[in-house]
Amino acid sequence: MVNRSKRGFARLATVLPAILLVIALGSGPVLGQEFSATMSGFVHDATGGVVPGVSVTAKHTESGLTRTVITNETGSYRMPALPVGAYEVTAELPGFKQQVRRGINLVVTQEAVVNFTLEVGDLKENVTVTEEAPLVNTTLSSTSGLVTREQIKDLPLNGRSFLELMTLNAGVISNRSNTNDNSVPSFSVAGKRPDSNRFTMNGMDYVGNNAGGTYTAPQGISGYLLGVDAVREFNVLGHTYGAEYGKRAGAQVTIVTTSGTNQWRGSVFEYLRNSALDTRNFFDVANAPNPTKVPQFQRNQFGGAVGGPIRKDKMFFFGNYEGFRERQAVSQFGYVPSGQVRQGLWPNAAGQYVPAANLEPRMLPFFRYWPEANGPELLLNGLPTGTAQYSANPKRSVQEDFGLGRFDYYLSSQDSVNVNFTTDKGNRSNPLDPTFLVAQQTNLYTLSTQETHIFSPTLVNVANFGYSSARSQQKAPPVTPFPDGLQFLSGGGRNNPGSIVIGGGTVTVGASALIAPNGQNQSYNARRNFSVSDDLKLTKGIHSFSFGAWFQRVEQTAFSSAQNNAGTVSYPTLLAFLQDRPSQFNTQTKPTELIFSSKQAAWYFQDEMKLRPNLTVRLGLRDEMATRINEKNGHSSNYLFDANGILMTDPFIGKTPLLENHAKALWQPRVGLAWDVTGSG
Repeated sequence: MVNRSKRGFARLATVLPAILLVIALGSGPVLGQEFSATMSGFVHDATGGVVPGVSVTAKHTESGLTRTVITNETGSYRMPALPVGAYEVTAELPGFKQQVRRGINLVVTQEAVVNFTLEVGDLKENVTVTEEAPLVNTTLSSTSGLVTREQIKDLPLNGRSFLELMTLNAGVISNRSNTNDNSVPSFSVAGKRPDSNRFTMNGMDYVGNNAGGTYTAPQGISGYLLGVDAVREFNVLGHTYGAEYGKRAGAQVTIVTTSGTNQWRGSVFEYLRNSALDTRNFFDVANAPNPTKVPQFQRNQFGGAVGGPIRKDKMFFFGNYEGFRERQAVSQFGYVPSGQVRQGLWPNAAGQYVPAANLEPRMLPFFRYWPEANGPELLLNGLPTGTAQYSANPKRSVQEDFGLGRFDYYLSSQDSVNVNFTTDKGNRSNPLDPTFLVAQQTNLYTLSTQETHIFSPTLVNVANFGYSSARSQQKAPPVTPFPDGLQFLSGGGRNNPGSIVIGGGTVTVGASALIAPNGQNQSYNARRNFSVSDDLKLTKGIHSFSFGAWFQRVEQTAFSSAQNNAGTVSYPTLLAFLQDRPSQFNTQTKPTELIFSSKQAAWYFQDEMKLRPNLTVRLGLRDEMATRINEKNGHSSNYLFDANGILMTDPFIGKTPLLENHAKALWQPRVGLAWDVTGSG
């Protein structure tokens, strides 16, 4: 029985990479984006002369993977598409002592320069040097900012959101305070717009809770990006990157996940934050204006990680789980109809409350749309206005679960495969006031696979396949269901009452308006990305050629009842509300679901020329293209103008809102120069 299981396992281990390779290569021709590293350098003898024909072998000490190349006639070598991590590098040639370099640690998107100076002697003799790769990049003109594994694991992170470490780099500014919701992560890199950045995880677009495209950085429903233990490191390429990067004109943030090694390792954790030592802020009141104790707050983050070899030096696994639980009382303060008005009374010219003229008694139950006042009445010129203050501390609850699994398999010295899968599910109940809340839900998935094939020491091919799915939905129901008599439209549903605005319109609201804050819409968005790419890297003499192609299909489903499909009614004054004299009623009885799709593609060519040991020139060309955005059921529209530029009455309605496609060929030349002036790094 055991032998049969072993044979079945061995057969699965042999077939699985082939299946993944077929998927990667057979799904059609992602941006050729690196999430690996490169090693290059020169080999000299004691006199400073170049030494061709030297065998240079790099061994990935964490997994046992080895890669061997031979120095060319200029004495140089180059190894692209290497996994990140620690390496031991050996250079050997008959007639010279073997030299071993240790302490070399490659990081994502880095090209590390590792040079050798061989001494004449017996090959059996060896010289061991322990030295880190130089930090100064002397080969590429890319401006990058690495956030290392040590920084991610050791630096304090409120909420354990590793993207907050982006600000460790020069030129990166956090824009949380400039967004509508300061819990949304947003970063400006090198002065560019936050929405121009691109985030990838193991080569696949990582959108996080960005199904609707409204956020500028990936996040979960908690407002944080979970998975600190799942991330090995990430790099921020601010500008001047090569032709293999594109799609967005801003920063290219490349995230690499943790992989298993030849040693089994694991960890468990729990972090607690609560209000035990917090102080009360100005608005933390329960019965205005009397101060009370600090509102309740408790956050738990817990989880664990485990990784190790399934087969030593061949097959590895890493898994991570993180849970997020938060309960927080959110202090609120506002103005609502006063208690007297709720009884049908209205202040007269003397400031005394009397029965309202022309009162419609059936309007009084609708005051349930507002929380009850618990503070002083608002006065104008010493007279009551019919409104009063309220304050409350309704509880917000957040629950999020993140998981990651990574599988690495080194089939041979020529082929390796890795598969990475992430999932994130979350629920958030956010009270708008004690009466209404916003209920949100997200489901996020990302799958990426990569196959690396080494045709020869100078020719390497990397194929990628990726899929991501992000779905979010939002509703604004009452905390306690409303009776049918308070629904504006029959069939509106107990969890979808109408919206009332007093003192403003259904679109533009005045500063003194009273709005029943039940939210103005219900919506959901779903986004699906399918991506395939292939990158070929060739080293010949002083040239390092790169060729690549990328294809992506984007599908977007969107639904929004922008004016609340149960109806929105507007009254000019609070007295008009008591008399049921509305100024406007708006409803959308059948909101439309929109289903968009588009295709994007790119190809590039690049040559990095090592003109001298201290001088590298990069010339590249990238071409990006996209189809028009199409709506499946022909619900797209756009404005039309006549020959004089005057807006026409009838709009254009069809499957696409675009009248012309200006993205058929977006040419992007890339030129770079790296010059180590003194040659000392």
